[in-house]
Amino acid sequence: MESMKITGTGSDLSEQIKTATKDSHVRAENTQLMLNYQKGQITQTQYKLLLCSLYEIYQALEEELDRNANHPAVQPIYFPQELARLESLELDLEHFFGPQWRKRIAVPAATHRYTQRLREIGENSPDLLVAHAYTRYLGDLSGGQVLGKITQKSLGLSGSKGIVFFSFPGVTSPNRFKQLYRSRMNSIEFTEQQRQEVLDEATRAFEFNIEVFDDLQKMLSITEEASSEKGNDAASKPQSKTFSNSPMLQFALGSEYESDTAPLGCDLWGAFQPNQERKCLCTQLDRPTTNQSYASTELNCMHAGSRRCVNDLCRCCKK
Repeated sequence: MESMKITGTGSDLSEQIKTATKDSHVRAENTQLMLNYQKGQITQTQYKLLLCSLYEIYQALEEELDRNANHPAVQPIYFPQELARLESLELDLEHFFGPQWRKRIAVPAATHRYTQRLREIGENSPDLLVAHAYTRYLGDLSGGQVLGKITQKSLGLSGSKGIVFFSFPGVTSPNRFKQLYRSRMNSIEFTEQQRQEVLDEATRAFEFNIEVFDDLQKMLSITEEASSEKGNDAASKPQSKTFSNSPMLQFALGSEYESDTAPLGCDLWGAFQPNQERKCLCTQLDRPTTNQSYASTELNCMHAGSRRCVNDLCRCCKK
């Protein structure tokens, strides 16, 4: 990722971030997931996947902000009463998945990388949390009302059930609050090098979000393609129990997981054509769904009964 050098220190940091992230902002808005949102074509599966990733991201972000609340760069933009999203996401997830929702979360590898970065800078460079907090909170505050209404209409939801995430009850005037937030952020004293690092991190934050959106779309595509493949085979042979218990399909359908099934995850390998990228589902998901998962340095494999994927290029099952 190339760094966009912003010369001079007289400009407001908020304006500099806006300039530095302009191209990435446009790219994020043109991901397939966001285009579907803009068209009012969001599905419940897409929304549930998005909620799961947002939960993991905000859990990492808000825990690191809390831990560094007294840091001189964090303290001016620390507004937990007004901005915290974790509780609202928990309510939305419980609405869709029930009281056991924590056991049902599945996120793509990109979300895992995003949260790892938040943990890393929270530990070693707390001043860079400013970039992520600004990018996430003000973005959600700016588009929250519109996206909430689109979601409500698209999914046929009533009241605030399932869309609490988009509500900011602690903020009476979003525009005034954003002015306050920018003013606080602009007051933070950074050296020229620190300021450039924050600008670079803001661009990186957008790139993380783009990767998450793209990975979510891939997860949906895998599910749809595999479902179609199995549907074509259904008339000629009995339905396979293996696929019906794949973590991604169960997640999409909102059904409970089972632990006494045939191997999960990589049985979706059959959905791929020879000329497509050979990547199995277990490289897409981060959260194990059974007690027989096998850990790797990057991900957890989704197997229930096998120690090796049928996909030779799988990184997480080489045992």
